[in-house]
Amino acid sequence: MSEPHRTDVLILGSGAAGLSLALRLPPSLTIALVSKRDLSEGSTFYAQGGISAVLDAKDSMASHVADTLDAGAGLCDPDRVRLVVEHGPDCIRWLFDQGVAFTRDDSAVDAGGYHLTREGGHTHRRVVHAADATGREVETTLESRARIRANIQLYERHIAVDLISGRKLGLPVDRCLGAYVLDQASGEVKTLLARFVILATGGASKVYLYTSNPDVSTGDGIAMAWRAGCRVANMEFMQFHPTCLYHPQARNFLITEALRGEGGRLLLPNGERFMPRFDGRAELAPRDIVARAIDHEMKRLGAECLFLDISHRPADFILEHFPTIHAKCLEFGIDITREPIPVVPAAHYTCGGVVTDDYARADLSGLYAIGEVAYTGLHGANRMASNSLLECLVFGALAAEDIAAQATSAPSPPAVPAWDASRVHVPDEAVVVAHNWEELRRFMWDYVGIVRTNKRLQRAKRRIDLLRQEIIEYYGNFQISNDLLELRNLVEVADLIVQSAQRRHESRGLHYTLDFPFQDAWQCHPTVLIPDGYRPRPS
Repeated sequence: MSEPHRTDVLILGSGAAGLSLALRLPPSLTIALVSKRDLSEGSTFYAQGGISAVLDAKDSMASHVADTLDAGAGLCDPDRVRLVVEHGPDCIRWLFDQGVAFTRDDSAVDAGGYHLTREGGHTHRRVVHAADATGREVETTLESRARIRANIQLYERHIAVDLISGRKLGLPVDRCLGAYVLDQASGEVKTLLARFVILATGGASKVYLYTSNPDVSTGDGIAMAWRAGCRVANMEFMQFHPTCLYHPQARNFLITEALRGEGGRLLLPNGERFMPRFDGRAELAPRDIVARAIDHEMKRLGAECLFLDISHRPADFILEHFPTIHAKCLEFGIDITREPIPVVPAAHYTCGGVVTDDYARADLSGLYAIGEVAYTGLHGANRMASNSLLECLVFGALAAEDIAAQATSAPSPPAVPAWDASRVHVPDEAVVVAHNWEELRRFMWDYVGIVRTNKRLQRAKRRIDLLRQEIIEYYGNFQISNDLLELRNLVEVADLIVQSAQRRHESRGLHYTLDFPFQDAWQCHPTVLIPDGYRPRPS
């Protein structure tokens, strides 16, 4: 059994949140950065649209704040929204300094030479982008920087099993001490100890059968933080992206909202435009409204999909602005310069998560959460387009500032027990994991999707309780694997989603229930779940 690895900072996750934090920390700090797959495999890499920030002289911080609050349906924290918006331009400049090649427009003097696009919920063009593959450009640029930093040790193809806390081990230090991490190649569980631990593990959209997210989005950080005694909030607000490519061979391919921002029209199978009937902003309405409208029309017509059409714009314009989407659709015989794109909604973004403060600190001392894993108060009941990468960058910077300030005072972790695998066996029925995985994602889609009811939530809760018992028994008796760990985390997250949805007796933002179809002013507050044994973090 290997000796524990000690480092100053342990970062779980390698998207924009984790990488930007690692690169902003002082080079004097040693950093272990854990990635569940290859370093670039995560939601950041697949983000198409861009990053919202006030870069145009005709725009304003107040307008960006107002748009975010409006999209969040009354549940955003105004102070956190202002905090994020005000840090936006500096974060874009930092990315530019790192070498991120944003799309330029030399005629856009008022916007500093950046080409800015507009997406749903925004009243101004304020989305800076790299064609239609912004996430790929950001991720690969930051990854190349991280790989040459001498103080960063990379653990690719490792998955966190659980956080290590003094509280859970009964040690006289109430602090996060590190994590047990499974090396997927060797099967060894390593002990990584650190003075600071950061969850940057992304969201939980793989809890649903249909999702735009990559396979790694299994709610690992949310589940681990909950088990470690941290609060979570707003888990009922799961955002379904209105437009994912619908094709039997296509898998998780998102059609960016920027396509609608540049004039794309949503159409019924007969070619009729329908969004103006649902909202005065039509295709530029916030995502929750657009997703529900598509869901309504599909169910009303019994249609397998609807259509998104940009073919009325010049072909050169389409090829310049959406080369990735054009190329991908051509793989499936769809020429978006000539015909509409078949689309369906799919689970896309987790608006809730681990409760954090202005510096991304979670309830357990020494533990931080940044990016989609966290609940910061920015998104409220519905995330506005392109605010997600902004949130990653802003709180990555703020967490780095806080960690650097404590670098000389934070204690080193004490000795902790190594992972004990002496009493478990080789799995003899791995089909149990595969079956339970499929069952969980199917009933979450059917019962806890875009439109909900009390009965559907009750059915889901009963099935979750049964699955949890099976998974606990299996986890306690057999060797762990990536699939088992992800399933264990997904069932925990599913329970948090259902519990949160059952507590909100209204329809607001992304949470829509037929039993309570109207918004209730008395419920204008976040849904906060408190785990057993919760203790507030010392100030």
